[in-house]
Formats: sequence, C-alpha cells, structure tokens
Amino acid sequence: MDIGICVASHISDTDYIVEAERLGYSSAWLADSQMIWSDCYATLALAASKTERIRLGTGVAVAGTRPPAVNAAGIATINAIAPGRTFFGVGAGNTALRIMGQPPMPIAAFDRYLGEIKPLLRGEESSVRIRNQQVPIRHIMPESGFVNFEQPIPMYVSGFGPKSLGLAGKHGDGAVIGSAGAPAVIENAWSAIEAGASAAGRTIHRHSFSMTALTTISILDPGEDAGSDRIKRECGAMAIAGLHYAYDQVRQLHVPPPAHAADIWPEYMAMLDAVEPERLHQRIHAGHCCWVIPEEERFVTKSLIERTCMVGTKDDIIDRLRALQAAGLDQVMILPSLETRYDVLERVAKEVIPNV
Repeated sequence: MDIGICVASHISDTDYIVEAERLGYSSAWLADSQMIWSDCYATLALAASKTERIRLGTGVAVAGTRPPAVNAAGIATINAIAPGRTFFGVGAGNTALRIMGQPPMPIAAFDRYLGEIKPLLRGEESSVRIRNQQVPIRHIMPESGFVNFEQPIPMYVSGFGPKSLGLAGKHGDGAVIGSAGAPAVIENAWSAIEAGASAAGRTIHRHSFSMTALTTISILDPGEDAGSDRIKRECGAMAIAGLHYAYDQVRQLHVPPPAHAADIWPEYMAMLDAVEPERLHQRIHAGHCCWVIPEEERFVTKSLIERTCMVGTKDDIIDRLRALQAAGLDQVMILPSLETRYDVLERVAKEVIPNV
C-alpha cells in the first residue's frame, strides 16, 4: 500500500512536499480549485524543482475550468521538470465548479473530455470540440524542453459514483475515489470500473490499474477516541468538507442527507438557509480542507470524523489499510488540516508507512 499526500495547493508551502519526500511518502497530489487555493501547476512547478523522487501530479485537475489543451500542456510542462514521476489526475469539478455556483461537468461532457485529452497527454493529435467545431490539435513544438511527452503521463480519473468510475475504466490508467471506506466500497468501485471498461471493449487488469482514495489518517493515543480535541484539530477540515459535499448533493440533486449526519443536519441546514442565496455557493465551502471556521466547529462530531476519516490505534490503521489493499486499493492520499499537517505527516510516516 502506497501512502501519498493530497495538498491544498499553496504557492508558499512547497516545503511540505519536500518533507513528505524525505519521510518516504510516494506521491503528492496537488488540488485544483482556482477560487480557494493557489494555481496547482505553478505550485507543482516549484515542488518539482525542489524534489527528486516523489511522484507529482494534479489531485485532481478540473475538466470544466481548463480545456483539454490547457491541462495537457500544463502537466506536460511539469513532466519536463520532473520527468518520469509526473501523473495527471482529473475530475469533473465537484468543488471547483460548485464554489462558482455551477454543477460539475455532466457525465457525457466528461466522457468526451477524457477521450479528447488522452491523446494530447501522449503528444499525439486529438480531435477536440472548440466552439462547436471538431478541430484536430496537437502540441506542435514539443522539442527543446517546452514540454515532455517522452516519459508517459498516466491519467487517473476521479469518480464518486458508478457512472464516473465507469469512465475511469473506459479511459483511465487508474481511478481516484472519494473515501477509503470498507473493503466492500473498494469492491463496488472495481465493479463500476470494470463495467465501464467492458462496455468500451477494453480489458483492464487490477495489478496494472491504480486505485487511490482520499482520506486523512489520525493515530489515537492510549485512552483517546475520535472525539478528542486533538483528533478534531487533525481531522476537522476533512470531516467538515465531507459535510459540504453532502449539502451540495442534497441541494442540487435532492437526495436524502447522509445517515451519519442525521443528528446535526437540521441545525446545519438552518445555518446555511440564513445565507443570501446569490452568494451561498461561496459560503458552503468556507475553509475547505484547510480549517474549520468557528461557526461550523459544533458540527465536527465524533461520528462525522469516524465516517469521513481514518482514525484508530496504530494497529487498527495498519489492519484497515491491509484489508483495503486486499480488496484492491493501491494507495491512500492523506489531507490533514492545515495547522496540524506536519505533525500528522511525521507520525504517519513513523508508525504506518514502514508497516504497510
């Protein structure tokens, strides 16, 4: 099992990635949400210039805000700085678009986008829809180090449901899933991936197709539980981001709220109902994956943390990771709260990485 880091892209915080490399983390996934963080490609470029071994890529780039040519040129530029250790994670924009008041890219459009960008990641020509016309495009000056297509750039497709995971099977070299749940969750994800591959006439093999899950890890001290103040500081941002995502699902898709948030849901809804509707999209994701704003601290409960994060004793965490690996998960990337990120990074490196 590989352990990587997910990074809320911060142009002045690339030393965090340098430290992750020193501690033995396998990869750094830099998130792409233009209205809350630094530009992911600018941050990746700095990280690439400071590191030597850690794999670097987007975690994940957003299809709906960057045309295929832009994302392809961006990641191929990083591959010129970090040849052979660059990857391209891509998703439909669950945060980046919603924070601008827009839904994620529809499945049909995402399908087309993935088909268009895949040849571009190899430096090949692709037929891309531009202003309602199909246009053959390719990078016409790949020489002289502008970009690097010589070393492969694997594409990992983010999927939260069976349709998007099916697209990972159709187009991707791997998949990124939203949480490291029970082994049954991994098996269900594999079923969707394999179904998508089969429908496209493609055969994929689990040993060569990567699956990565987003989570964070906190190791309990003796006598401690997931409701302690320390665990809330380490996991609170990830836990509350899960609540943000659930709220968007309820609001836009009219699905029921998650059962694990039932005790806090009425109060949480009432809080957001008080926000002026035309700016609600800005308010929902306040502090996203970095910190918990004071108004939302009361919603960071023990049950919410246990549902959205990986918390347990050292042995519990190791056993859980091994079970997930046996089910077909290759990697977890951890995203601790900003304030505690170095403490979590060091403890997981010391107690977990050598044992999985």
